Amino acid sequence: MNRVTTLLLCLLFSAGAAHASSARFCDRSQELSAAAQDRLLRFAAVLREELAASDDSVALVSRSGLDLSRFHIRYSHGALAWRSTAGVWSARQLYYACDERRPRIYDQGLAGFALGTDDPKLGYLSIVRMPPQAVLALKPALLDTQRALHLLAAQYSANAYAYSLRYQNCNQWLIEMLAAGWGGLPDSEDLRGRAQAWLRDERYAPQPVEVGSRFWMLASYFVPLLHLDDHPDEDRAALQLHISLPSTIEDFVRARFPQSERIELCHDEKQVVIHRGWTPIAEGCKPAEGDRVISLLD
Repeated sequence: MNRVTTLLLCLLFSAGAAHASSARFCDRSQELSAAAQDRLLRFAAVLREELAASDDSVALVSRSGLDLSRFHIRYSHGALAWRSTAGVWSARQLYYACDERRPRIYDQGLAGFALGTDDPKLGYLSIVRMPPQAVLALKPALLDTQRALHLLAAQYSANAYAYSLRYQNCNQWLIEMLAAGWGGLPDSEDLRGRAQAWLRDERYAPQPVEVGSRFWMLASYFVPLLHLDDHPDEDRAALQLHISLPSTIEDFVRARFPQSERIELCHDEKQVVIHRGWTPIAEGCKPAEGDRVISLLD
């Protein structure tokens, strides 16, 4: 099984989750038609062009991986894109290694990042460009292998609580990496705990995911990659889970560095839309006035 597929496990709130095992999700694969593959590769090329259009060397990137629209969530998976001295962009992120049954840190090309989607007919990508002072503080921590690994939890949970050391999902690793860099936290084995303490001090507070039904809460009893034992009792009772998501991380970045810029990309079967600003693209990849549209029918 390739690593692109395992990245889809970043969040596991899907309709069949309560009736499947983790092995089933690890075995999942998606056969893309030549047209779908071409469309996604062209979409990835637009992402690459947008990243290369500035002098930035690190940017926050997110994608719509799993369909979480029932929870009003567009983006499921976030990563930090970084540019090498040779000018090549990669996305550094946490993924779940199914064969090893543990999370890992993985650098992936932008094409692979764009291909990690449930729906090849409609997809979204988000880029947040950060000011130079944010990048300068973050990049040394991001590229410090030992520090990145000390931020990696031993156990994965797709719905990990934002303030627990028991589990971790991909977005939780990402926000803790931001904390390590922006907090100037030196490396040590207790780095995760100090990163979370820094986030509390900086008032990082993910908006709760409204689960809406106890049926979804029961999924944790059937799917090994979902857990509730790290969430506070009051959150479970209220059916509200505080989970790090790309949207909550973007909000934190914007609050800390208001000069940050956001670019949202989407594609359907006919076009790519490039939208600039913090307002979201309309559902269904509908362009607004001022958006750039690139035809995929050429």
